[in-house]
Formats: sequence, structure tokens, C-alpha cells
Amino acid sequence: MQYVVANRIYVADGWQDTFEERFRKRAGEIDKQPGFVRMEVLRPAKEGMPYIVQTHWADKTSFDGWVGSDDFKRSHANPLPKEAFSQKGGLEMHEAIISTDQ
Repeated sequence: MQYVVANRIYVADGWQDTFEERFRKRAGEIDKQPGFVRMEVLRPAKEGMPYIVQTHWADKTSFDGWVGSDDFKRSHANPLPKEAFSQKGGLEMHEAIISTDQ
């Protein structure tokens, strides 16, 4: 059963390109973590909605290991300024009970 973490991030107008570019530059770092399955950065299709950064892990222990790692600290060491965000987001954690792929 996979552990899925979704981070909802409300990016302010004018900051979208900067936000997306930061993820493009970071791509690959999280891939090295034990238990990492995949990551998706989802751009909102409707104005006013959040970006969603969704990571999939083998289990909660793997996610917790990432959060406690030096790689995590480095990847979050230089955040965008507060004005880059239009409102507070939120972190959601789920256990996948059903998953299908084509």
C-alpha cells in the first residue's frame, strides 16, 4: 500500500514561472530517496486553485526518512519569498487503498 503526500501550494500571480522552474531544477533529487515511487507537480487548470505537488512512497517510513534527510533540508533551504504565495497551502497525507494504471 503506497503512502501519498499532496502539498497544495497557492502561487501568486506573476510567480508561476519561477515556482515551476525551481521544481524543474530540483527534479531528480528526491528520486534518490529509499522508498520513493514518483512525484507529480500539477499546475492548476483554473485560476485561483493551488498547484499540487504529489509524492508517492512505498510507505510512511520512507516519507519520514525523506523529511529527516539532508537532501530534504537542502531542497527546502532557500524558499521563495512570502509574496510568491497568495494564501497558505496545506499538506495532506493518504494511504492508497486502490490504485490503477493503464
